[in-house]
Amino acid sequence: MSTRLPSWLRQHLAALRALLVLTVLLGLAYPFAILGIAQIPGLKDHADGSFVTNSAGQRVGSALIGQSFTDADGNALPRYFQSRPSAAGDGYDPTATSASNLGPEDVVDSFDDPATHGEDEGKQSLLTQVCARSLAIGRLEGVDGARKYCTRSGVGAVLAVYHAGPGFNGPITRVVSVNEACPATPFLAAYQGITVACRAPGDDVAAGERVLVRGDAPNTPAVPADAVTASGSGLDPGISPAYARLQIPRIARERGLPVGEVRHLVEENTTGRALGFIGEPSVNVLELNLDLDRATAAPRAG
Repeated sequence: MSTRLPSWLRQHLAALRALLVLTVLLGLAYPFAILGIAQIPGLKDHADGSFVTNSAGQRVGSALIGQSFTDADGNALPRYFQSRPSAAGDGYDPTATSASNLGPEDVVDSFDDPATHGEDEGKQSLLTQVCARSLAIGRLEGVDGARKYCTRSGVGAVLAVYHAGPGFNGPITRVVSVNEACPATPFLAAYQGITVACRAPGDDVAAGERVLVRGDAPNTPAVPADAVTASGSGLDPGISPAYARLQIPRIARERGLPVGEVRHLVEENTTGRALGFIGEPSVNVLELNLDLDRATAAPRAG
């Protein structure tokens, strides 16, 4: 006569059997099945990371993850097409993929306060980041890097306007350029008859009315938007055709290549909209720069 196990023990044994079965199915069989499917020709390259190799067969990156083409000091290498900015770690770090989480209302810079004994509290606003990038790219490409609401020095053109009495309806008593720390000369000499001052340590700019000054920049800037803003992931491998076209004259000059040949390479590395209507055309910067290296290294006729 067999002895019946206690109900609590039967329940534990059933749970253990279920654990073992599910471990084999989902922890071993399923992953190995997916791994096998991923090795099918046509899928293997994508599954392995879409690696890109140079002419020597060395892996130099992935077609899915962007990278910077700068020197050790972060300066753009003039012989290469430049990628868009990245907010992922120190730039294009796949382990720290992220956006800056800064929005259009982020227009006021913060500066180091001498009272904190050297603690680094300085931080550029999104507006100043865009202004500074546009100015630098304009200089690199030989075009006007001016943008709306940016000063000619490359910071956000923002004023703190103080009024007498409560609210912002009284007479103006003081005006401060919030993104130009003293002893800088403000971008605007006067606002509504009141001299504009630079921002001194301790200025409570939040107490003033925030006024953005448009300036005389064109409605359509010479430097495209993707050249001065990071993507949501921080890993975008592509740039817009407009940003690529902006860089063509510099690349042709630095490489000693005809402008038409560089333009043709850009077109070859341009991907259209998915299904013809989803997204925007994009130029893969890494693959374009590798094609440039090959074109420059190849013997030239004549």
